[in-house]
Amino acid sequence: MTNPAVNVHATAAVIGTSGFLFVGPSGSGKTMLALSCIAAARHCGLFAALVSDDQVLMSRHNGRAIARRPASIAGLAEIRGSRIIAVETIPAAVIDFAILPVKSPFEPRLAPENEQFSLPSGDFLPLCRLPFGEGLNSFEILRLILPQNANFQGQ
Repeated sequence: MTNPAVNVHATAAVIGTSGFLFVGPSGSGKTMLALSCIAAARHCGLFAALVSDDQVLMSRHNGRAIARRPASIAGLAEIRGSRIIAVETIPAAVIDFAILPVKSPFEPRLAPENEQFSLPSGDFLPLCRLPFGEGLNSFEILRLILPQNANFQGQ
């Protein structure tokens, strides 16, 4: 069963066989963090692709969260402070985790346990806070903090 899609302000990507919804307020670094993780994953020989930037059409299908790109912005991403760029995207992906970019100083110092991100459907995704910034390899941090069931094929 499929629910109608709802437009969510986020960035969606796939790394390996796991789908990620980068969430947070405007200007929080969602796009840059997603693009950085995609580039690092590809450098490691993993499949990685952007689904959509800034607008993600979220729905539920057979109990899974599905992200799709709106046709009007397919293949585009905004580099804040620079311009809109053309990027390779895939049309849709199953989403497994929500990622919240966090920048120093880190408050709270440690994230609450078992955090969840509420989807418009009323369902939830596990939420991971991902530190980013100069000198940090956010992709390697992501690999360390994700639950064991995250699948980065090619590790």
